[in-house]
Amino acid sequence: MAVLGDRLDYVVGRSSAKKLEENFGIRTVNDLLRHYPRKYVEGMTVRGEGDELDLQEGEHVTFVDVITDAELGKMKPQIDKRTGKMRYPKFLRITLGDHRPRVTATFFNAAWMKDKLPVGTRIMLSGEVGYFKGTMQLSHPDFLVLSSSSGKTVGSQAMAAIAKTSGATGDDLLSEFERDFFPIYPACAKVQSWEIYKCVRQVLDMLDPVDDPLPESFVRQRDLMSEDQALRAIHLAENAVERDRAADRLTYDEAVGLQWALVARRYGELSESGPPAPRRDDGLAAALLRQLPFDLTNGQREVLDVLATELAATRPMNRMLQGEVGSGKTIVAVLAMLQMIDAGYQCAMLAPTEVLAAQHARSVCDVLGPLAMAGQLGGADGATRVALLTGSMSAQQKRQVRDEVASGEAGIVIGTHALLQDAVEFHNLGLVVVDEQHRFGVEQRDRLRAKAPEGLTPHLLVMTATPIPRTVALTVYGDLETSTLRELPRGRQPITTNTIFTREKPKWLERAWARIVEEVRAGRQAYVVASRIDENDKSGNGEGGPPPTTVVKLYDDLRNGALSGLRLGLMHGQLPSDEKDAVMAAFRAGQIDVLVCTTVIEVGVDVPNATVMLVMDADRFGISQLHQLRGRIGRGQHPSLCLLATKLPEGSKAGQRLKAVASTLDGFKLADLDLKERREGDVLGLSQSGRPITLRFLSLSEHLDVILAARELCESRYEQDPNDPGMAVLAAQFVDTDRVEYLDKA
Repeated sequence: MAVLGDRLDYVVGRSSAKKLEENFGIRTVNDLLRHYPRKYVEGMTVRGEGDELDLQEGEHVTFVDVITDAELGKMKPQIDKRTGKMRYPKFLRITLGDHRPRVTATFFNAAWMKDKLPVGTRIMLSGEVGYFKGTMQLSHPDFLVLSSSSGKTVGSQAMAAIAKTSGATGDDLLSEFERDFFPIYPACAKVQSWEIYKCVRQVLDMLDPVDDPLPESFVRQRDLMSEDQALRAIHLAENAVERDRAADRLTYDEAVGLQWALVARRYGELSESGPPAPRRDDGLAAALLRQLPFDLTNGQREVLDVLATELAATRPMNRMLQGEVGSGKTIVAVLAMLQMIDAGYQCAMLAPTEVLAAQHARSVCDVLGPLAMAGQLGGADGATRVALLTGSMSAQQKRQVRDEVASGEAGIVIGTHALLQDAVEFHNLGLVVVDEQHRFGVEQRDRLRAKAPEGLTPHLLVMTATPIPRTVALTVYGDLETSTLRELPRGRQPITTNTIFTREKPKWLERAWARIVEEVRAGRQAYVVASRIDENDKSGNGEGGPPPTTVVKLYDDLRNGALSGLRLGLMHGQLPSDEKDAVMAAFRAGQIDVLVCTTVIEVGVDVPNATVMLVMDADRFGISQLHQLRGRIGRGQHPSLCLLATKLPEGSKAGQRLKAVASTLDGFKLADLDLKERREGDVLGLSQSGRPITLRFLSLSEHLDVILAARELCESRYEQDPNDPGMAVLAAQFVDTDRVEYLDKA
């Protein structure tokens, strides 16, 4: 008998287990049973002699018929990796019955099969339909001989194993395969769906009744199947209603597994010791509040009060601050950092790009003024110092910054991934701020927090200008408490957004270039954004269609054409860092009228005088990305205009998406729309082990009620028993690099 934690080689044999592990990372009984079918072949399409064939490419089909032709052909010569000698492999192509269109099956490296599949053999073939020059062909399908003269079972491994297990022979074997349905699994060339099905059947035949990891009352209240029933029905139930009920139950399994992983992480951090930093009336934070040239919004004050309370506590803060582009998150983070510096700690701010890190360093120094000039002429009493560390700095520059950080002279250290290097040592790190959280993984922020003194876990503040739907906040960022800034600071100008369908209304694009010229003549500046750098750049999504305009070609075309009288600058990610800095500085200083760029300016770049943005091939950007780009304008005293240009038609899916972006400035509405469009894996990213997190049944856009119920259950259950073995099994795929060890421990 078998249980969920058993290794597969004890249950399905070493050979099958090895293939499952190498190709899918499946190692245990639990892993295999969670490798759910991707679809079901309803009514099992079994075709015989004379059947009319109307099958779509990719459809799964099983034929029972007689071989009417069998021929060997030569494949390309190959070098044998083991012997180094040249091999001359052959393929076997058989024709089945007398169908229209003609039906063939091809087996590669298959000279040995010629004697096993002669003309006249009655055979069952099963695989996915393909077509070539009007002929239907199954490539290397599973097969089973139904009229073996030797009396032996002849067939591909999976089908033969099912036949042997049943004990049936000849046409009686068909009863094993003629079912109302068959599960079709995510498969590959080396492990086909039939083989996975065979292994699943072996496992379920031996599986002991599975204890339910969810409380009986929870299961009963929601009218869910038991765990044991669901794991069997999702693979073997012939009744679609029963399979749907199994899927409902397994949706809860996924939600609970994810939430248990997050609750365990959150509680683990709460048990650690954080650096207490009570608010002071006579420190740098109070001094900055007194000298600010503007009033904080009510939302900023409320968030600051929450942060101040949590920073004063002896357990680590774990908080996410989300807010619209331009809602004033950075000043809130600066005040939080000063509260830590007032208590004798250092702060690290992690940014995803050098452009953004440099921008943060500059804006923090500007807002602090004399408060950031420790040891300099004109510095305030008790001032601190701001240090910037990026990968493109010279070795001498990096060494100097690292010395300031290690000695504690630098109270605020801003940098890119360069901050994570082992050579960077902090004197007394107390707070880690991560900007644009979606660009970093859990491991990266943990690596930075690990630079604190032993026994101390720094407070954590992560920020995002991409509004996050509630389901995503509860799952992807469920180990963090969330604060939201919805209110924009007074004085922010409205942004009008229009969509230009360039093929339907080419004159509108001409008018757009003229509008940019008008804005520049009035003393303002503009961005023109492209999705790709040059012809070698394969980034950018979109719905196919015409090739995108590259930023290099666009720059050349504009300076010699529509914008020839203006001062243009070129900016993209492949430029050297010093060149990027120089271009950005010139644009900020007003020495460049129009910045032709890629999404390198997507976040953080702040040029209040820029009032127009034209996004070329806007269909190649995601909804949230367009909203981020749009946030680069409307930051000064003049009304601003964002133009989204596309070569695709207005009625296309992309056209409708762009019109949706143009219709609202509410990032939270757009975030919900974005979630509906994107695959769950894109949103979830990677687990701590570096593997993509995949959800088969749980939908972040549709299952808020399930996620909330799972979260509540995990909170209460964790307080009762943080080592609950059933919950550990559900959470294993989301938390551990080695699921076998995890399940063994459980």
